[in-house]
Amino acid sequence: MTTRAIDDLCFDLRVTLVELPRREYAEGDDAAEAQATQALNSLAGQLDWIDETSGRGAFARVIPQGSRVLVKPNLVMHENQGPGGMLPLVTHQSLIRATVAEALRAGPSEVLVGDAPIQGCDFAELLKRMRLDAWAEELKAREPRFKGVRDFRRTTSVFVVGVRVAAENRQSEDRFVLFDLNGESLLEPITDGQDSFRVTCYDPRILARTHAPGRHQYLVAREVIEADCIVNLPKLKTHKKAGITCALKNLIGINGNKEYLPHHRLGGAARGGDCYAGGSRIKSTLEFIADRQNKSGSFARAKIWRGLSLPLFRALRMIGESPNLEGSWSGNDTIWRTCLDLNRILLYGRADGTLADEPQRRVVHVVDAVVSGQGDGPLAPQPLPMGLMFAGSNPAAVDWVGAQLLGYEPAKIPIAREAFGDFRWPLVSSSHTDVRVLGESGEDVANELTTKSFATGPIIYPAGWRDAARDGNLGGEYPAEAPSNRSAESLY
Repeated sequence: MTTRAIDDLCFDLRVTLVELPRREYAEGDDAAEAQATQALNSLAGQLDWIDETSGRGAFARVIPQGSRVLVKPNLVMHENQGPGGMLPLVTHQSLIRATVAEALRAGPSEVLVGDAPIQGCDFAELLKRMRLDAWAEELKAREPRFKGVRDFRRTTSVFVVGVRVAAENRQSEDRFVLFDLNGESLLEPITDGQDSFRVTCYDPRILARTHAPGRHQYLVAREVIEADCIVNLPKLKTHKKAGITCALKNLIGINGNKEYLPHHRLGGAARGGDCYAGGSRIKSTLEFIADRQNKSGSFARAKIWRGLSLPLFRALRMIGESPNLEGSWSGNDTIWRTCLDLNRILLYGRADGTLADEPQRRVVHVVDAVVSGQGDGPLAPQPLPMGLMFAGSNPAAVDWVGAQLLGYEPAKIPIAREAFGDFRWPLVSSSHTDVRVLGESGEDVANELTTKSFATGPIIYPAGWRDAARDGNLGGEYPAEAPSNRSAESLY
């Protein structure tokens, strides 16, 4: 068998699932990696990624010999902002290690692991806690084709009494490729020319330079664009802003500066924004304060503005109104557009910053849902044991299935629904009705994936996304709503 054609691979709407013997990772790094390798090969076999005669592993028909490979996990943060621990927070190290090993078997010229976590992540501590630091150094020493684990961020930050203190330009800009989708960006229809886009904790004036009428820029790590093959390894989680983080949302981590990433728009829905429902005067005042804090030129002034917000959050709690801001609800009409723009860049982008008419690289997706995340994802998820890994080569199809596995109605999740849209540089060539789920029992229409629950009990949803849950799936003990934890960049 030969390597599959790029178009054939990218627009294949089949998704396959593998159930592990238990809803947990095997104990010990070697045992867990062996478990992940077995699941990965089972998934790859059903999707025709394997060439049984070549001995080149799970990606033989995906990764051409001599190609450059990027493995893109979800390495969002070095600690859970809630009590849920690391398992529901990041892609498990066993799947990362197994994927790198199988990628190397395919005969590439190089394999790199890379991601851009949130700016407050301590990357070295994260690798240490996942035991990836020693593994990466040992593997690099004996396998020169493995290039290690790369942090794609240009800016990092820490928070002191709720005030962001940033370290800028930690990497040279020439290590990134600037893309401008101009009027073809999916953000263009909601771009009002009034600098309404916002990103939590960042100066809106910077975002206004990257996203304005007819101008929509992204800064993508050069290693991503120069890769011939991408193996995307998301963690399945509920997400406060997007509803779900899976294959599509995980691509936020290919962009080096968050100031290029609109997450929501200023104002409540009653005033033409999508920061929150309605038109609360208290929330409008909190937005004003947040802007002044983010524009402050000194730590002292930022601290003063931060202090002014605290009694307003208390006032919201006293009147029984949700204190969540920053697009944390199902009416967020911005974040899905940013994510889909990045998916289009990944598929069609060229090293000169332009987009071709045909896909430029092979991209496949393997999802860690052994222990998924529920509740206040992505940074404070609670464990949701599912005992699953699932995979596909089309991110829209993968997310359509992922939304159903989380008990959502996919049509109510904008990022899953709109990925099937008709726009330039499309992600699909047909409808969600053509998504097929493969498994031990054969092939099923994905929309019928409702008969079997892989969760052990009622799923917990972010407060702003309960209306997107499938009828009958509501239940469980919901997480208490809390004011936006700006010190944790809680709405990544």
